[in-house]
Amino acid sequence: MAGPVDFTTAVDAVNAFQRFGLAHLIVIALTISLPFILAAFVRKSRWPRSERTIARLFAAMLVCNYIGYEIYLATTEGLAWQKALPFQLCDWAMVAIVVALLTGRNRWLEVAYFWGIGGTLQAIITPDLKYAFPDIRFLTFFIAHSGIVVGIAFMMIVKKFRPHWISIVRVFAWSEFYFVITIAVDLLTGENYGFLLHQPASASLLDLLSHERIVYILEMHLLALIFFVVLYLPFAFYDVARNRL
Repeated sequence: MAGPVDFTTAVDAVNAFQRFGLAHLIVIALTISLPFILAAFVRKSRWPRSERTIARLFAAMLVCNYIGYEIYLATTEGLAWQKALPFQLCDWAMVAIVVALLTGRNRWLEVAYFWGIGGTLQAIITPDLKYAFPDIRFLTFFIAHSGIVVGIAFMMIVKKFRPHWISIVRVFAWSEFYFVITIAVDLLTGENYGFLLHQPASASLLDLLSHERIVYILEMHLLALIFFVVLYLPFAFYDVARNRL
């Protein structure tokens, strides 16, 4: 005879995030398609300020989502300040794309591209998330992460922006600055911003790295460089193909 059903456990199972479930797949599809839809609207629109308006709305959405989520956590969970600091790489990528959206400057878009696509895209595909749609934590998580990717892709399409090989050098230097600041914050607070001290709790690509801290950090640097090179390769291949024609 079956034992009694634990109602709380059953509810938690229903409300748990399902990787590659319907809601997750819809988010991924929107993340891929929305920048092209918005860029097509800008190109076909007769409104000369459409690009700037969309860019500003996206910047405002990202900032409001970030601030609103921090307020939500503080009021509902009494979040300690150590856990509320903006030192995830996605936070810094958000700052880069917000500035790029507001100013249109390529150097900010360059940083946002490598950080946002290299780091945030992985968070969209393998999110460190426990809560399913329509939980506010599901919504704010994907508004933040997918919003960054959509903003980057939209700006790259409408501005016809592309990185160059020197972009890897510049962004890797910025990444070292992020690393030094963030690992100092991790050691002072005991938190794991940027997953610089150890792998995240949920399954991710970082699980393949060493559990020895020094080796893990060195491998993260190598992995970041590999990601940057991979993100540049489509543009390198395009240049080679164009020069051969």
